[in-house]
Amino acid sequence: MTVLTQDEWTARRDAHRSRVDAVIGPHLERQAHGTRHPVVDFLFTYYSLRPAQLRRWHPGFAVRLTGPAARRYAEFSGYRELADGVGADPALLERRRSMLVFTERVLAGTASRPAQLNCFGLHEWAMVYRGGDDAVRHSGTPLRLGARGTDAVVESMNLRCTHFDAFRFFTPDAVGRNELALAREDQAGREQPGCLHAGMDLYKWCYKLVPLVDSDLLLRCFELAMAARELDMRASPYDLRALGYDPVCIETPTGRAEYVRAQSALAERAAPLRAELLDTVRTLLAAS
Repeated sequence: MTVLTQDEWTARRDAHRSRVDAVIGPHLERQAHGTRHPVVDFLFTYYSLRPAQLRRWHPGFAVRLTGPAARRYAEFSGYRELADGVGADPALLERRRSMLVFTERVLAGTASRPAQLNCFGLHEWAMVYRGGDDAVRHSGTPLRLGARGTDAVVESMNLRCTHFDAFRFFTPDAVGRNELALAREDQAGREQPGCLHAGMDLYKWCYKLVPLVDSDLLLRCFELAMAARELDMRASPYDLRALGYDPVCIETPTGRAEYVRAQSALAERAAPLRAELLDTVRTLLAAS
């Protein structure tokens, strides 16, 4: 049990808000002007946590906030007043138990497997395969090689996607080309640490468990998700040079080598975050 004085926790809260604002400030400015961004918006559309929710600081489970200002937290979902201050409601452990169990299975399974570094980000290509020029998933963003060139790249290599939440967006013609037929019930048995989306999803597992998980870990996982999303889209079939993203041309040997280097670096960055989150989840399960 950790008890924080009002000066201690408000300083952490304010530092968190400043850090978040520095990271997502450009997104908020675009949002205010109604300008869409095919790379960054994904982090607030596919992932459901809103910017205001990301800005809200959470101390994590078994931390008590003291002082008059802490009463504000008692109004937030998942918190309650306790004998020694305000903190996450212990009843959340039971209400979130099924999520904790599933998250533990996914994280532990992913960490137990070797990284596969031979997918080359083809999942984005498979999502538009044989869909024609109108099949783009990002309005106004052209295909770098055109529809025929995109199809040719998919047909020149094997699809080795292991992530169900990417696979489920494959076009019908691409589904059968994947080496694995993926299903939701197999997710915990298929995820592997080389997958960009497995790394990005660390952010999702964190926010689904807020306020049991602290905001420092949440934000570090969000920053990883931002970096993975950038590589994901640079290696995609879309031409994003107008937005300042140079392509990783995975249709060439040089581009594939570049992708593998960047993918490996992201996997190494994700590993300690996954371990930290897994340790947190297991601690919460033990306390439930």
